[in-house]
Amino acid sequence: MSILSRNLVRHVIYFRHVSLNNMDTLQNLSFYIPSKEDGWAVSQLINACPPLDSNSVYCNLLQCYHFANTSVAVKLEKELIGFTSGYLVPDRPDTLFLWQMAVDEKMRGCGLASRMIVHILQRQHCESVQFIETTITEANKASWALFQGIANYYGSSLSKQLLFDKEKHFSGHHDSEVLVRIGPLSRALSKAV
Repeated sequence: MSILSRNLVRHVIYFRHVSLNNMDTLQNLSFYIPSKEDGWAVSQLINACPPLDSNSVYCNLLQCYHFANTSVAVKLEKELIGFTSGYLVPDRPDTLFLWQMAVDEKMRGCGLASRMIVHILQRQHCESVQFIETTITEANKASWALFQGIANYYGSSLSKQLLFDKEKHFSGHHDSEVLVRIGPLSRALSKAV
């Protein structure tokens, strides 16, 4: 069994999101560091993934350029079907902030989002990362389940606190965003699962 197959089976067993019908598809995915050339496709994917907030194409180009080492793009054949943007928090290089995670509708429920996070954390650029942060609205049950699964996978605790208030920060136009913090990450545990 190849290393990719072993890792896929490990993730399937742990996260239990992948149906047997999607196993062949998942083995044909290409995970890679995004480049400027991916910016337009990333923008289109994010726009097709409500309730994600749309960004300008320029913002997505910068994500693929300035934050490429802490982001991941995923293609199935030549089609972009997944993207996660992240960055190391200024003054806290041990913390990876995950900004947006977009998964094409036909690939949802396959564990792709968790695989993207693990892929980023396995990079040399993220060796010193001990904590993951993101923000989630209270109503986004899928994201809460995803990040609780990531906390479990890394043997870590998950804490939460209000970061951006609906009224105070969004003038009532966007739901409140809760800061989620996972860590410290147990890298040895994740490799053993």
